[in-house]
Amino acid sequence: LTYDHATVSIEVRPSASGVATIYDKEIVLYIASLMAAKLEAGDRVEQDFVFTAHDLFSATGSNHSARSYGRLSEALERLQGTQIKTNIEAGGEGEEGFFSWLSEAKLHYSKTKSGERRLKAVKVRLCDWLYRAILLDRHVLDYAAAYFQLGPIERRIYEVARSTCEEGNVLDIDLATFRLQIGYQNPLSNFKAALKQIVATDGIPDYHLELVEETEAARPAGDAPPRRGRRAPQARVVITPRGPALTADAPREG
Repeated sequence: LTYDHATVSIEVRPSASGVATIYDKEIVLYIASLMAAKLEAGDRVEQDFVFTAHDLFSATGSNHSARSYGRLSEALERLQGTQIKTNIEAGGEGEEGFFSWLSEAKLHYSKTKSGERRLKAVKVRLCDWLYRAILLDRHVLDYAAAYFQLGPIERRIYEVARSTCEEGNVLDIDLATFRLQIGYQNPLSNFKAALKQIVATDGIPDYHLELVEETEAARPAGDAPPRRGRRAPQARVVITPRGPALTADAPREG
């Protein structure tokens, strides 16, 4: 998977277990929230974190079923195996090669007298790049608790809105570029159809999403008209903040 737009380039390589998903990201968000809490308390922050699956599931609204514990193991494997290469710097430093979201991920078990395994703790080591981004750049955002009830596309829309619509700013972007930011892999027409359904439900927390069919009159000032032989953008996406209501205790993103 690749993203190459303007000055930003990102390449993602899956492992044999597959590529890390938007749902796997819940673990990264939870770790970032633990790290941010330590920073706010003035505590020393290391790259190693130990937590319980129970606390993770409680923070993200997941159920505590045996299936969730199995998915946790699979998610950790994907986060450790997925490789990322980007020219985005973190903490004033860049990296030429590939890195993984988690440099290390382990599940610690104990055994009952009957031989049954009981998960005691999860131990992870955050990658250097993300660690610097949170510790030095303080790239941390609060997330609405309702984020964890959203579908994958809605989650990405929320993430883009949360990072670009701060201080009441409105995001106005052409559909094709927005598709790249969301990471949608299917054709643009499919993406437009999916957005129409999301617009109809109006369920993105804290933000209102609008799909505007573009005309010459509707093109924002400064946008160059389409060249001969090239199709104009099919539509524009406009995201407007609803208001200042964000939960202060929700997990955060680095």
